[in-house]
Amino acid sequence: MEIERTQRVYDDEVHHHDRGLSFDMLTLMSRRRVLQLAALGGLTTLVGCGSSSGDTSESTAATASTAAATTTAATTAAGSGDVGAIPEETGGPYPADGSNGPNVLTQSGIVRKDITTSFGSLSGTAAGVPLNIDLTILDVSTGGSPLAGAAVYLWHCDREGRYSLYSQGVTDQNYLRGVQVSGADGKLTIASIFPAAYSGRWPHIHFEVYSSLDTATSAGSKLVTSQIALPEDLCNSVFATEGYEQSVQNLAGTSLQTDNVFSDGFSTQMATASGSLAQGLTIALNVGV
Repeated sequence: MEIERTQRVYDDEVHHHDRGLSFDMLTLMSRRRVLQLAALGGLTTLVGCGSSSGDTSESTAATASTAAATTTAATTAAGSGDVGAIPEETGGPYPADGSNGPNVLTQSGIVRKDITTSFGSLSGTAAGVPLNIDLTILDVSTGGSPLAGAAVYLWHCDREGRYSLYSQGVTDQNYLRGVQVSGADGKLTIASIFPAAYSGRWPHIHFEVYSSLDTATSAGSKLVTSQIALPEDLCNSVFATEGYEQSVQNLAGTSLQTDNVFSDGFSTQMATASGSLAQGLTIALNVGV
């Protein structure tokens, strides 16, 4: 059952962080599952339960550049045809959206392009390889036209695999969390750092899409909650740099095929990569909602 899978994913994330937090929400059935059921002709009614990184060598930079250039995961260009909805996924135990403890969405300062630093009364900067995250929000009801004015709340772990506001050592930080709004072309960019691979999960980035900025900053209803998968070649290049040593071992212990979120398919969630360690890295994803 899809709901059982979602709960299992949530339980696994809590276990691997050794937090033991309770999270009293079940993620809605993924849109991917709904489409599968509809294709079988059996869907009539759906009832759902409610510091800087270390120096890197020229060879490492070249490897990252090559990895970025050869990344083959494709995304559908806006306006080029029907675009599938990105699947609904668990937000995990550390969302800070008010559903499990703290709520950064209603705090002044959460709307920002650069999420590497903490905001408000908190201070601190997340160390790691700089990363630009480019998202294009597309309206699946119109076949993939750009969706202007949509707000995206994005968050992920730091270089050590910790989530601000929750994990030991960073409960006094709120970095690596922020909201941006899509322009007329459906695009938005968030500046961050490359997240770690922690035990039991493929490297990923969490996000929620809201219909408007007002809806997001009042923690209103979401259009979708999902995750971005990071390309393996890019992960290997970044994790070869100083500060990511533990991620090398953690990445070796999992795969996209066994990951408890991406194992049932990740074609619409795999980011494309460009740039290099020397000149800067960018990942991009088209998000159908």
